[in-house]
Amino acid sequence: MLSADTHERLNLAGIVLITALCAINRPSTMSPALRKDSSARDFPRAPHSPGSSLSKSPHHSHSKVPPILAHAGPLLAHYDVIFCDVWGVIHNGVAAFERACAALEKFRARGGTVILVSNAPVPKQRVADMLDYRHVPRGAWDDIVSSGDIALTHLEERKFQQLYCIGPRDRDQALFSALRARCVELADAEAIICTGLTDDRRETPEDYRSVLDRALHRKLPFVCANPDLIVDVGGTLLYCAGAIADLYAHMGGDVYWAGKPYLSAYETAHRKAEGLRNTNVDKNRILVIGDAIRTDIKGAQNYGCDALFIASGIHRHETVDGIDLSATKLGDLFGADAPPALGAMLELAW
Repeated sequence: MLSADTHERLNLAGIVLITALCAINRPSTMSPALRKDSSARDFPRAPHSPGSSLSKSPHHSHSKVPPILAHAGPLLAHYDVIFCDVWGVIHNGVAAFERACAALEKFRARGGTVILVSNAPVPKQRVADMLDYRHVPRGAWDDIVSSGDIALTHLEERKFQQLYCIGPRDRDQALFSALRARCVELADAEAIICTGLTDDRRETPEDYRSVLDRALHRKLPFVCANPDLIVDVGGTLLYCAGAIADLYAHMGGDVYWAGKPYLSAYETAHRKAEGLRNTNVDKNRILVIGDAIRTDIKGAQNYGCDALFIASGIHRHETVDGIDLSATKLGDLFGADAPPALGAMLELAW
C-alpha cells in the first residue's frame, strides 16, 4: 500500500510530466547515448544479487513506468533528505554535471540534507578528494557513505589477519593502506578483499576464474568493496569489483557485498542524516536518487524509500534515443519485476 504522502507525490509527478512533455525535445547538455559496437563487452546482470532479475515486459501496461520529468524541484520540495548516488548522477568519472550539482545546492539552501551514497571502494575522504578533483562543489553535499568504509568495518569485525587483495593498488591505495590485515598470497589468505579489476581497461572477470577456483576450493569468503557490476567512465563502460564477486557467487562462493543495494549503506546514511539534522527522519521524507536499477533503485525499495531514476548513467544506451529520454525504452527497462521510481530524468536538474 502506498502512503497518502506517496500518492501526493505521484500526483505531483503526473503534473510535472505535462511540463516534461512540453520540453522533451530541448537540447541536452549530456553526451549522446552510448552505442555498443561489435567489439563491446556483454556486461552481466548478476542474478545472485538482490534486484538483479529484472525481466523486461513487452506489455508496458503491466510495468511500473516512471513519468519523465523535466524538472526535479517540485518533487524534491516534498523531502527533507536526499540519498544521492555519485558516479552517473553528479559526475561521469571525468567532470561534474553542473545542473545536478546546482540542484543539490539549491535543495540544501532550502534546508535539505544531502548524503552521498557511493559504491566507491575507498574511504569517504578519498571520495571527497575525487569530487574536488572533478569540480563537484562542497556545497552540493553534507556527508558521504562509501562502500569502502563499509568493507573496512566488516573486515575489522571479522578480525581477518591475512587477506588476498584484488584491485589496482595505485587507484585504491586509500583502502589498501587502511587495512589492519596483511596482504598475502592466496595460499596464506583467510579471505579475499576486492576493490576492482587490476586492469579494467583490458581484463574481464573471466581472467580471475583460476584464482577464484583456488579460493573456492579453500572456501575463502570474498569481500566485495564495490557491488557495482559496471561503471560509465566518460562514456566507456568498465567492469567493477561486483562483476568478479558475481562470478564467484555463481561458482558457489561466499560473498559479502559492501554497499548498495544492501541495507547497511542506507542505514549508515540514515544515521548520518539524523545526526546532522539533530532529529528523527522518517523514511517517507527521504528520496533516493540514482542511475542504476540494480543498486540505487532496488536499494531504495529495499529500504522503503522513494526513488528518482537518472537515465544518463549506466542505463543510457537502454533508455536514450539520440539525446532524448525514450518513454518506450524506459518502459522496457522498468518491466514488471523492476523496482519502482516516482520519476525519471535524463539528468538531474532543479
